[in-house]
Amino acid sequence: MKIFYRTAATARGGRSGESRLDDGSFAVNMVRPDSGETGVNPEQLFALGYAACFDSAMELVAKKLGLSAKDASSTVEVGIGQRQDGGYALDLDITAHLPGMADDDARKLVEATHEVCPYSHATRGNIEVRLHIDTKDV
Repeated sequence: MKIFYRTAATARGGRSGESRLDDGSFAVNMVRPDSGETGVNPEQLFALGYAACFDSAMELVAKKLGLSAKDASSTVEVGIGQRQDGGYALDLDITAHLPGMADDDARKLVEATHEVCPYSHATRGNIEVRLHIDTKDV
């Protein structure tokens, strides 16, 4: 595989520490979801990255399919829970907001996007991912 881009991040202190991009451009305080402290957790960061990646892939796929994805957006909800074997797993819902698009076109676009998106590829087969479509006008 030809790598187009690579980045690195370093975490110190896990869910109660700090995470930062190694180039110094972004850093966040990490907190546990139930702590009441100010900061973010890994699931929120994953949701941000996945939503941006999916939305970008959806723009690309819409052009290839000859569809207009004007005013489109993507929402990714990330849950975390404990597996029966004691480990932990993520659970995902992706909603593609495609105002005014015909339902059949929207479904075709979202399914094709889910095949192209690198995050979708990385999660396929090991994380429950449900796709949703919202075609209501804003």
